[in-house]
Amino acid sequence: TGKVILTSFGMNHPGIVAGVTKTLSDADCDIEDMSQKLMGDFYTMIIILDISNSPKDLSELQNDLNAVAEKLKIKIYLQHEDLFRYMHRV
Repeated sequence: TGKVILTSFGMNHPGIVAGVTKTLSDADCDIEDMSQKLMGDFYTMIIILDISNSPKDLSELQNDLNAVAEKLKIKIYLQHEDLFRYMHRV
């Protein structure tokens, strides 16, 4: 399956959503669902992606997002959905 969970967080400022979603779009990733929350100055975002049509694999995509995260001064993590489900099962 090409489903991936992206989580990001950091201090809120303009350009976070644009930077992350542009990187995903450039890599031909399909955003299936997105949730964001602002808690004071702290911003969090969770995105469910389908990377099946992307020419990039998970590690290449993580490298691209690491560059964006560094520029935006946020943290971004990617996990395969299967791994996420396994780690968070009850």
